[in-house]
Amino acid sequence: MRMYKSGVEMLGCALRSISLWKCDSFIRTQTVLHYKRRSFAVSTRLGRKTIHTLERVRFYTQGSDSEELLNVQMKQAVALQSTAKGDASELPSDKPERAAPFYTHIQDCFSPTDVLDTLKRFPAPPQQQQQQHISSAFTRMWESMKKMTDEQRRYELRLMFEHPAFEELCDQATTNAWRMRSEDLAYSLLAIVKLGVSQNTRVVQTLLRVIQERLIQFDERSLSVLAGCIRDMDNSKNIQALRDALRLLLKDRIPEIQSVVVLQSMMQVVGKDSPTHLKKKLAMKALSMADKFSPPNTQYMFFSLAAMSLNFKPLLDVCSKKIAENVHEYPFSRLLAVLKSCHELHYRNFTLFSSVSEYVSNTFDMWSNKQVILFLLTFEELAFRPVALLDAFTERIMEKSDSLTLRDVLSVLKVFSLLSHDLKDNRQQFLNSITKVLESYFPKISMFELLKAVHYLGILDHFPQTALEKLLHHDTLEQLLQRGRQSDKVARWLQTLDLCLRLDGPHLPPTLMSIPDLQITVPAHELTVNQEVLCTVRGIMGSDAVQDSVLEQGVYFIDCVITQPHPHTKDCGSPECIRRIAVVCAPPASFCFGTTHPRASLAVKLRHLRKLHYEPVLVPVHEFSSQTEQEKIKMLQNLILPGQESSETQEIQKDHPTTQ
Repeated sequence: MRMYKSGVEMLGCALRSISLWKCDSFIRTQTVLHYKRRSFAVSTRLGRKTIHTLERVRFYTQGSDSEELLNVQMKQAVALQSTAKGDASELPSDKPERAAPFYTHIQDCFSPTDVLDTLKRFPAPPQQQQQQHISSAFTRMWESMKKMTDEQRRYELRLMFEHPAFEELCDQATTNAWRMRSEDLAYSLLAIVKLGVSQNTRVVQTLLRVIQERLIQFDERSLSVLAGCIRDMDNSKNIQALRDALRLLLKDRIPEIQSVVVLQSMMQVVGKDSPTHLKKKLAMKALSMADKFSPPNTQYMFFSLAAMSLNFKPLLDVCSKKIAENVHEYPFSRLLAVLKSCHELHYRNFTLFSSVSEYVSNTFDMWSNKQVILFLLTFEELAFRPVALLDAFTERIMEKSDSLTLRDVLSVLKVFSLLSHDLKDNRQQFLNSITKVLESYFPKISMFELLKAVHYLGILDHFPQTALEKLLHHDTLEQLLQRGRQSDKVARWLQTLDLCLRLDGPHLPPTLMSIPDLQITVPAHELTVNQEVLCTVRGIMGSDAVQDSVLEQGVYFIDCVITQPHPHTKDCGSPECIRRIAVVCAPPASFCFGTTHPRASLAVKLRHLRKLHYEPVLVPVHEFSSQTEQEKIKMLQNLILPGQESSETQEIQKDHPTTQ
């Protein structure tokens, strides 16, 4: 007979030789014996996310992730529950009565150490009440820390982990986990994880193991708590096993869910890698409960769908409408989070975006610079141009430009340039104000930030001399050119700046009269001419007058160029007598969302084509393709030959605007 030096070796051998999912009673007995050893290692390093690291243990999980094996395991769990129903002491079905003095006292505790001190003062409760006693203690410890500052929380965590009663409480949780009710298991695990206990500790792994076996017992509330807990835990074999089991359980449980909060918790834990049919089933259930949505439910639904990576438009449209109608009920953080979720889901809703931007612009004085800039940056990511909000912020910048930080300046330049916002009469004053603030940060600005700022200013057709002198200094330019060979972003910025300096012809100081050849080349995208537009243009103007697929400056692709004598000059051989019309087809992504206002790259392209003596004609492809053949002809006639349009053509142009 083989002898073992310790219970640890015996347990290890048993775990290697016996299927973990078929020896629950053995594991319970041996694990409890093994956990009697003190193994609570305390670390005093408080700057880490996981404050304390305890001894690692074996993962209690299945060996396969397949659904067939999970189904077998779930059936085994059901069989275990049926055999345990007669043992009331092990799995009590009725909620035990609370020991009034203890629960009264812990409600007055305002720190984890207060709770631990209270535990010492009260005798151990009867075995039937001990499981809820443990759960309540952990939960109160976590609740007491929620309102603390980060510094207070670090200090209290150190005291808690050094308190001798905390180790005893963890030992009790480990020993009694097999007898806990589902609700106590879920709340205990949530509180322990939130308190910073490592996932590799015995107490956490034991709770996870028990939850795996008892998962089918969990009611709606316990499942919601469990889902909220494992959603933020590090991925591991046990966590993945629970997620897979939850997905299987949800297939049958979805019709039974009555709480919106529980449903959203389930959506969050299902995750992005779950089957699409399960995601849609959850989204359909949420849509059927839409009339029950409170404002927080509506906002949180965006997060839930983003957690599943599911753009379910019917549900998003309902939630967008609710938020748009009650936008004043949502604080800054929730509105911003909704917009970020829209970006993550690639979802666009003009009504939602307009209502948020109008609300912020109408209550503009209550928002700080930081809040407004965060809104504007998010709108820019969504390709939405909030005109009223941009105009209001323009006024504030001209009045109080000194309040902007360097990061604020770079963010403002990014938004105004990439959205190609029309500053109208405020253009020069705004650009002078923002340039003055930028120059005040020159002593500490990096060359990368300087290039970014000058690039954005170049898109806005503004070229401050001091900034250009600093940027085009020989040493700075050499470093940027070297960096541009390694970074596509830097190369594109240098290329745009190069084109602007050559084609816009800014007035430069004598020291910059000789602009160095930047020699930046970026591989052009392979573009093909829009054949439908080309055929229609040739039908209107004749094939001899149309040249297709023209590339200017090695960068700007033109679908077709129409060459004809200028109508206001007599026949002559000079280039000034020739009219060149550049027909440019632009996809929806080239415009600000919901409009035909060109974004940065398209706006700069049109500006430079004019500098090259073209008359650009912009054709929004999404509008063109949605019309009938006759309407397409009339649309291009109006764009190419505006002076020859008939009254009927003018009416069509009114119904289908192409510029904002």
